[in-house]
Amino acid sequence: MLKSLEEIVNITRNRKKNPKEGSYTNKLLGEKNLSKAKVLEEINELIEAVEKNTNKIHESADVLYHLIVYLEANNIQIEDVMDELKKRKK
Repeated sequence: MLKSLEEIVNITRNRKKNPKEGSYTNKLLGEKNLSKAKVLEEINELIEAVEKNTNKIHESADVLYHLIVYLEANNIQIEDVMDELKKRKK
């Protein structure tokens, strides 16, 4: 399960280091305003899907993908985010 998230992180980091022409991920990595807009758009779509009880899984996947790319575009390591969450455990 979490291996899929790890694969997305690895692919995103690889695209950041080795851009691939025509890559949507590279487009998001290179255009931070677009990446930000997509995160906001996908979160709103997820909220709507939850409220209407439709496409919740699809929209959740979109949110996770776009958030991972946004974090990488802004040099925020997911490992640091996970460490922060561990610190918050009571």
